[in-house]
Amino acid sequence: MSIYLIVGVVSLGSCQSTKVNNIVIDEQALLQHIKVISHDSLEGRFFSTPGNYKAQKYIKEQFASLNIPPAFNDGYIQQFPHTLSGKSRQRIYPIANVKEDYSNVTDTIVKGGNVVAMLKGRTNKTIVITGHLDHLGIKNGQLYNGADDDASGTAALFAIASYFKTKHIQHNLVFAAVDAEEIGSPGCAYLLDNFPLDIKNIVLNINMDMISHNDSSQLYASGLYHYPQLQKPLDEIVSSIDLLYGHDDPNNKDVQDWTYSSDHREFHERKIPFIYFGVEDHKDYHQPTDTFENINPKFYIEAVKLIIQAIEGYDTFLIDK
Repeated sequence: MSIYLIVGVVSLGSCQSTKVNNIVIDEQALLQHIKVISHDSLEGRFFSTPGNYKAQKYIKEQFASLNIPPAFNDGYIQQFPHTLSGKSRQRIYPIANVKEDYSNVTDTIVKGGNVVAMLKGRTNKTIVITGHLDHLGIKNGQLYNGADDDASGTAALFAIASYFKTKHIQHNLVFAAVDAEEIGSPGCAYLLDNFPLDIKNIVLNINMDMISHNDSSQLYASGLYHYPQLQKPLDEIVSSIDLLYGHDDPNNKDVQDWTYSSDHREFHERKIPFIYFGVEDHKDYHQPTDTFENINPKFYIEAVKLIIQAIEGYDTFLIDK
């Protein structure tokens, strides 16, 4: 989740149940994936760094091992150019004697990479499921692992894709580990501007950003203020964790508005409905302590199962809309 975009307001609603859902996933594989993606060896996965490219490679290999086909004819990784300038350029490609205003730092064009897989449905309608693969990297000598933000959403893509590959789905399901969310989502924007299918047929974005760390077992589904027609499938979810609604009303000044806080903003700006799953900020948010050791494994597993229920519900609910 991008720290500088989390501003605003919220209305809270809730859909809670003490029952347990019957979704079955490989829980150990899920935990192993988030552990690998947030490992020290990936050096925080900052955009256009070696650690980020390692993450792209790992994600590509996992989709391939699950036999989830690439979304593009030339493979899983969709490269895109991005211009680094000023402070961001100096951070990655530093020069000596830099001026305070960075005016002597020249622009540099680098390449990012979205990793995108797809399962074909029975219709031409599409649901896009996203999590962002990048994080904050190394700052002032400290490593920012980004386990919750957002190795959690990225690792969840594998569990969700694995679950649906044996199902008779109605919609095309596009699984996108998008790059560069932390610098304003140019990766997601590029994906939508260069989508492998007709963008007009995208009926929903499910975005997952920070879904593994909440001590109160509360997960939010944000977006219903803008798209109230999407509430019914969420109301029908059965889970051992609490599903709350909110963080999407710009008129509520008491809480943060998450409408533009992550990659789902790119869909919203194109008038494509979204549901964003995430948790409220915690003490490890954008801190070096956002590590695998500090996630809540049981909560994370249940959150992924809940999101699978949501996608399953929308696959049926949206077919006649």
